[in-house]
Amino acid sequence: MRLDFYRDKCVLVTGHTGFKGSWLCRILALAGAKVVGYALQPPTDPSLYVQANIGRGVESVIGDVRNFEKLLGVFEQYKPDVVFHLAAQPIVREGYREPRATFETNIMGTVNVLECARRTGCVRSMVVVTTDKVYENKEWDWGYRECDPLGGFDPYSNSKSCAELVTRSYINAYFTDGGTAVSTARAGNVIGGGDWGADRLVPDCVRAALRCEPIILRNPLSVRPFQHVLEPLAAYLLIGEKQFADFSLADCYNVGPAQADCLTVGEMAELFCKEWGDGQRAVVQKQSDAVHEAGFLRLDSTRIRTRLGWSPRWNAPTAVAKTVEFTKRGLYGKAVSETLDGQIREYFEF
Repeated sequence: MRLDFYRDKCVLVTGHTGFKGSWLCRILALAGAKVVGYALQPPTDPSLYVQANIGRGVESVIGDVRNFEKLLGVFEQYKPDVVFHLAAQPIVREGYREPRATFETNIMGTVNVLECARRTGCVRSMVVVTTDKVYENKEWDWGYRECDPLGGFDPYSNSKSCAELVTRSYINAYFTDGGTAVSTARAGNVIGGGDWGADRLVPDCVRAALRCEPIILRNPLSVRPFQHVLEPLAAYLLIGEKQFADFSLADCYNVGPAQADCLTVGEMAELFCKEWGDGQRAVVQKQSDAVHEAGFLRLDSTRIRTRLGWSPRWNAPTAVAKTVEFTKRGLYGKAVSETLDGQIREYFEF
């Protein structure tokens, strides 16, 4: 893909203070884009947004995606050419604890972004990011395709399925004239340096390793499509670029790793322990607050491979190695921003 496509374009990233949003903002800044961010304050402490000083390359607006009037003001002020909608409540277990806020953020937040684009008419290309969990999970051992039924057992998954339906409704009702190309992207479980989120496997592994404690696994046999964070971000950027020029390429796209990188939670933890060293180990422990989570989840990414030419570059062992490298460099006094930029440049070869 050509990152220089984004040079001098105004790009709005919702959720820019989060883990994926921080990586995306830095890629766009390095590519020469005018980056505008809209999000709440960083959701974790520590946060990659603060550690890597992401704000130095972003026009940052702190606001709630549920606040339509404030969000509309941002669209009217900056008139973005491209929008990446990442703002969300992204954690399954948090969805169980706070279902109302999860539905409000993930559904009405998406409505608000789409409505702002409709009213202002300035957006040429928009990518709405959802999740691999939007599908009606049948626990089958092959990858879900974009034509498979949407579902969502828990509040988080269901809210993201609803966001897909909301987006499709706006496309059908308002974005058929070729003025605004809108796609959704359904990505798998991402890992990478700077992720400090709660109830996420690799951040939990990192925290345990830093405390010299064993890693506690809730569901070691659950299969997930693990991938480095740069993989889906590269796909989002590619979608944004391609549909900007060719409206017919707007669609819904799965963004998952190769089949060999759909690993169990236990296998991923073993990879982490091997890479971290220092005798790190993982143990299985039943949780008293266990909630339903899908046991088997895999994506078929044939559509984006054949239509847009995207394919993953870093396999699961490489993704884990890059995550551990990122974390340990930070511990040994290396600048987080330097490591972030280095991995971005290595991945995109510029």
